Amino acid sequence: MRGVKLKDRLEVVELNFDVDAKLEEKERRSGKRVIGFVLTIGTKPSISKFEVEGIATIEGKNPEIEKLLELNPKTKIPLLLNRVYQNVFTSTYLLANLLDTAYPPPDMLSIGEIAKSGINSHVEVEAKEEIKTEEKLVIKKKEKRNKKR
Repeated sequence: MRGVKLKDRLEVVELNFDVDAKLEEKERRSGKRVIGFVLTIGTKPSISKFEVEGIATIEGKNPEIEKLLELNPKTKIPLLLNRVYQNVFTSTYLLANLLDTAYPPPDMLSIGEIAKSGINSHVEVEAKEEIKTEEKLVIKKKEKRNKKR
């Protein structure tokens, strides 16, 4: 998991979050799929960026696993991505607070769709343990004050 603060918080009435996701099948067996993922969440205007990388292991009946991997016709997002986001949201929220920046909403990827699906497969998400934070700030006012002294 990585988080970067690009700018101080702006007094913005509307802040949008862009999500970029990459899912890659690593292993396939009957009743089990192992999917590698990279989930990148950025803000518009560009204030912060979060990236979570890890492995999702799905266990269950093959038809239910396939349903998790299919794109939702309304959102164009696989249900698996919703489950991954649910599991990494808390870490993203905590990292955003450490960086003192905005955090993405918990229901950003239509979490309600999972409850409607009726899928009983177990999904285990393992994000990489390493947490990196960066702040890329240029504070010109403080620099000028120090030069005058």
